Order: sequence, then structure tokens, then C-alpha cells
Amino acid sequence: MAASAQAPAAPLTVEQAKAVLAEVIKAFGAPENAQRMEEARDNACNDMGKMLQFLLPVATQIQQDVIKAYGFSSDGEGVLKFARLIKSYESQDPEIAGMSGKLKAMFLPPMTLPPHGAGTGGVATS
Repeated sequence: MAASAQAPAAPLTVEQAKAVLAEVIKAFGAPENAQRMEEARDNACNDMGKMLQFLLPVATQIQQDVIKAYGFSSDGEGVLKFARLIKSYESQDPEIAGMSGKLKAMFLPPMTLPPHGAGTGGVATS
């Protein structure tokens, strides 16, 4: 019987989360994955809608390939659970926060600040 997609992911300690995050970042650097990401970026042409269409599925698949070995389901929901777990540790551990930022930078386009440098003004957080 196959494991249900509803099965909770194995809870990870801060140290385990750090190790998995490092492995995910390393996976993005693997030559075949770097090439897949580059092709997706080229197809997206810096268009946010196309980024979601081309880049996000490739980034999700690369993450899935790593995190499934740690008890996360190998679908989009598993990646979301992993992302929520990492987010919950960001405030507790500056190293995880830095690694998380590095990971996001690999598949999210850089956000430009308004010319007057308003900082976080007007940016909604969830």
C-alpha cells in the first residue's frame, strides 16, 4: 500500500532542517539541475507569469527529489510543508535564515525596491 499524501512529514530538528536545506541548495548547484533552471529562466524572459509557468515547476521538482528522503511527500504539498518548516526556523536560527534566502534567490527573481528606498513600507507579510 502506498503512503498517503496526507501523512505528516517527519518533524525535523533545527540541525536536521539545516542539513536538508544544505542538501537542497547543493542539488540546485548540480550541473544537470543548474542547466534545467537556466533553460527555464531563458524561457521565462524575466516575465513573472512565465517564471511561475516555467521556473517554479523545475525548482519544485529539484526540491522534491531531495526532501522525499526525509519523510516529505514527493509532490507540491511536500515542498510546501518543507518551506513552512524552514520558515518556522528562520527566526530561531540565522544560519537557516541565510540559507533560506540563498535558496529563494535561486528561483525567485530579485525584488527591486522603489527608487526612494522605502524599505519594507507597503510590503504585505504573511
